[in-house]
Amino acid sequence: MPTIRDLVAAIRQREGVEAAVVLGRDGLLIDSQAIADFDSEHVAAHVPSIIQFADEFGAAAARGALQTAVLEHEHGLAVISCLSPDAVLLVLVQPTANLGQLLYELRRNRANIAALV
Repeated sequence: MPTIRDLVAAIRQREGVEAAVVLGRDGLLIDSQAIADFDSEHVAAHVPSIIQFADEFGAAAARGALQTAVLEHEHGLAVISCLSPDAVLLVLVQPTANLGQLLYELRRNRANIAALV
């Protein structure tokens, strides 16, 4: 059976992926692989507040809890995927990456990925 480390490695090997980070809902790092000079712990610490405000927005808009968020920034994109009540997957990708395929695979395999955490 694959492990969290295997999952992170497989995502990180995708073309255009700069970082794959699994973290707890509290922002503590579980596992990560990233480009050199990337501070996974620092970035992971910011994710819980994004999820909190997205969940509040979802409640106000009658959309429910956050499942996946895509944040587009000047130098790339961040995908936040809530795997379970305890774990989150953060993937940072270059602007040229095949985002559609990544999102499809994350959504299709969410339950399998969550089982690893």
